[in-house]
Amino acid sequence: MAPSADVASAFLQRLHSPERPVLVFDGGTGTSLQRHDLTAGDFGGPELEGCNEHLVFTRPDVVQAVHRSFLAVGCDVIETNTFGATPLVLGEYGLAHQAYAINKRGAELAAETAAEFSREEKPRFVAGSIGPTTKLPTLGQVDFDRLRADFALQARGLMDGGADLLLLETCQDVLQIKAGLQGLEEAMAAVGRRLPVMVSVTMETTGTMLVGADAAAVVTILEPFPVDVLGLNCATGPDLMKPHVRYFSEQSPFVISCIPNAGLPENVGGVAHYRLTPMEMRMALHHFVEDLGVQIIGGCCGTTPAHIEALVQHCQHLQPAPRPVRQRGNNGTSPSGYQPAAASIYTNTTYHQDNSFLIIGERLNASGSRKVRELLNQDDWDGLVSIARQQVNENAHLLDVNVDFVGRDGVSDMKALVQRLVTNVNLPLMLDSTEWQKMEAGLKVAGGKCILNSTNYEDGEPRFYKVLELAQRFGAGVV
Repeated sequence: MAPSADVASAFLQRLHSPERPVLVFDGGTGTSLQRHDLTAGDFGGPELEGCNEHLVFTRPDVVQAVHRSFLAVGCDVIETNTFGATPLVLGEYGLAHQAYAINKRGAELAAETAAEFSREEKPRFVAGSIGPTTKLPTLGQVDFDRLRADFALQARGLMDGGADLLLLETCQDVLQIKAGLQGLEEAMAAVGRRLPVMVSVTMETTGTMLVGADAAAVVTILEPFPVDVLGLNCATGPDLMKPHVRYFSEQSPFVISCIPNAGLPENVGGVAHYRLTPMEMRMALHHFVEDLGVQIIGGCCGTTPAHIEALVQHCQHLQPAPRPVRQRGNNGTSPSGYQPAAASIYTNTTYHQDNSFLIIGERLNASGSRKVRELLNQDDWDGLVSIARQQVNENAHLLDVNVDFVGRDGVSDMKALVQRLVTNVNLPLMLDSTEWQKMEAGLKVAGGKCILNSTNYEDGEPRFYKVLELAQRFGAGVV
């Protein structure tokens, strides 16, 4: 039940129309499912209890009832019940082999329900929900290639089932986002059709993503990718999202979304309770739309049809503040305040330094340092990290990383060293090698926006184009 290209393009047309309407997503799927007092039998047995995604087979009526509850109050977009439907997560329930089927069926149920409510004057759309999994690749909990393949399979099922856009949501790790975006590209290439892509990150009460990325890092890392919408969801209520939404508004080239919880969760009688009322959420998001140009709003955990109805009614009278937004085929459009930069997983470093030239620390280079070669031969990773930290203390802006050394496995060395650097050093990395395979190994464990050193014709055109292809896939800069 694949969607027509017209439906997917209609979503983008709505976003970029001169009227700049506000689109409203649905509310919390988990919150709504809990209201149905489901038992273990509803999930398919005690061993599957809590696997909401399996309900698309065992209780499709309940899944569609949730969709209808939000469509009935006027939301524009419903999300599929597939948040945790990667083989990686479903494997915890012994359902990894059903990942494609679950995603396809989840999209079919949502598409069928959306069609019931869709009218020419008010089309309804289906967002294929893709959650972050339960593993953080930056911490080495899951391999990049495994994660990319899982996301590709999930996206393929969602596309075949009728999703109109693909949503990477509740993202907690910038490296996970890169794996997700590559997986989505793989799926779209296989199907031969592009869908709009939306990325929604989760900022904790600390003000950063779970792995430590701030809003500046997120924008810098994602700016090179073909993303249509960037926003925030989950973790907090709208009050704690305000500084991040403001930064996205001023610096991001994408349409902005904001889909908060109904406040911070509180433990009441052993159950998560959310205090934000529909009216309070409506007033909080009013500011984001009219003052900061947010075009997509909705609700995450704790939000009910009543919350969404309040947003729908209010949006009839709202006009998003104007701001420059990149459209497909116009990759040069960015807000005037945006500055080209590299990024670690924590924050960004602009290429232009107001009080200095850009300083690249080059001591971590096996080609030019005997000490680095000795530490590599001893597998002394702590010693190598110590060299990196010394350069941070000496005010370097970027760190050059070169492990080219005859007799060593450079691919393995690059992966091992970069994997340690990204969590121990807060500077962006310049991956330096004569072999693109080593650059790729570093890119697969570095969630920030790296620089590739270098792109040249010394070894002919094949290597030149391979380095550029890596830069495009991983959103890296080049020397």
